[in-house]
Amino acid sequence: MDVRVLETIKELDLVCNTARTAEIHAGYTSDLLSDVMAHAEEDSVLITIQAHKNSVAVASITGIAAIIFCNSRTVDTETIEAAEEAEVALFQTTLNQFQASVLINSYLQGD
Repeated sequence: MDVRVLETIKELDLVCNTARTAEIHAGYTSDLLSDVMAHAEEDSVLITIQAHKNSVAVASITGIAAIIFCNSRTVDTETIEAAEEAEVALFQTTLNQFQASVLINSYLQGD
C-alpha cells in the first residue's frame, strides 16, 4: 500500500508526509520502543500513543515509513521536524490503538 493511501483515510489526520514514495507492507502496534526496534518490519506503519521524537528516531532506524499517533495525542514541532528530516509520515487519530490497527489491517488486506 502506498503511504499516500493513509492520507485518504477519514479517521486519520495528516501531520506531515515527506515519505511520499514509501510503500507500506505491514503494521506494528506497540508503545514500547525497544519492542518496536526488535520486532517491527521495515516498510511498516507504527501505531502508538508515544507522540514524541524518539518514536521518529526508532522509525528511522527500523525503516518504518509512517507513524499513527492514537488517542488524540498531539505532536510537537520538534517531532514534526524530526519526521520531515527522517522522511517518516506522521498521522493523528482519535481512535485507540486497537481500532487503528483493525482499520489499517483492512487497508493492507485490501478490504
